[in-house]
Formats: sequence, structure tokens, C-alpha cells
Amino acid sequence: MDNERSNVQSSSGTSTIGQIIWRFVAAAVVLAITAFFTPGFTINNIWALALAAVVLTVIDYLIVRFTGLHASPFGKGFVGFVLSAAVLYVTQYFVAGYTISWIAAIIGALVYGVVDYFIPGDNSL
Repeated sequence: MDNERSNVQSSSGTSTIGQIIWRFVAAAVVLAITAFFTPGFTINNIWALALAAVVLTVIDYLIVRFTGLHASPFGKGFVGFVLSAAVLYVTQYFVAGYTISWIAAIIGALVYGVVDYFIPGDNSL
């Protein structure tokens, strides 16, 4: 009985780590595509992209945790769109090599929403 319980716990722990890795990769891909298609939005290198994906995921997690709102452009309508643009913009203060203007953040939120719609997976923790 204890053996079964430990097997279930270890397999759920592995799937949780796998889910976190998948979400990180999906967030980085969506962010890279968004930066590529958005004028005024630059990410200088792969490390800035990786750190930005982590920061975006953490900020989104904190927003969801404290407000219950997802920073997804299509997830919560206008509020989600504004949150997404704000999160994209604020991330530049935490990540070196990541720059974005307000206009690019608004356009980027739209592009992010469209790309996020087509890439499967939940990007928020």
C-alpha cells in the first residue's frame, strides 16, 4: 500500500515538473514569435528570452494568485488585454536585453494573444 502511494506521488511530481518545463518552453516560443512580429519590441539574446519567459510567467502567476485575473489578451476580454500589455511592458524593468515601448506593448499583447491561441498549452502556472 505504501509502495503504491509513493509511486503515485513520484509520478505526479514528475508530471508537475514536466508541466512547468512545457509551460516555460511554450511561453518562450510565444514570446519569441511576438517579439519577432512586433515593431519596437526587441529581445537581444536567448538568455534574455529565457529570463523574460520566467518573469512573465511569475508576474502572471502573481496576478492570478492575488486577483484571479489572467493576463491573457483573450482570456478576460479588455481587462486581460490591458493586463497583458502592462505585463509585457513591465517585464523590461526586470530583464536586461528586453526592450519594449508602450505602443509595442499594445501591439504585442494582440500578437501574443493570437500566437497563444494557436500554440497549445497553458502558459500560466
